[in-house]
Amino acid sequence: QVQLVESGGGSVQAGGSLRLSCAVSGDAASRLCMGWFRQAPGQEREGVAAIITTGTQKFANSVKGRFTISRDNAKNTLYLQMDSLKPEDTAMYYCAAEDRECLWDLRLQPSGYNSWGQGTQVTVSS
Repeated sequence: QVQLVESGGGSVQAGGSLRLSCAVSGDAASRLCMGWFRQAPGQEREGVAAIITTGTQKFANSVKGRFTISRDNAKNTLYLQMDSLKPEDTAMYYCAAEDRECLWDLRLQPSGYNSWGQGTQVTVSS
């Protein structure tokens, strides 16, 4: 059973940066398809960024050029570097992993993952 623990959230002004971390246990991060999602109050959970076992990445249009996803296999940790943050980036951010079927079309869909972390809050003020 894969377990995920996010950290690194906080409050930042618009234009600032944050780096989220997701510690993975129960399997090797390098063997998993992994992603970052976010959910603002009253809104659906949306995919932000994903990385598959080959290292290929996928990003939501809203974060392209601002967010970077990476994986440190030695630390078994997934990261999300968020730069040029905007107030609309405010949300609870979740780490997700899929250890079975990794379909490319589902990499930014919640249904494409079978393990989730508890989330970390990101608040961007204007």
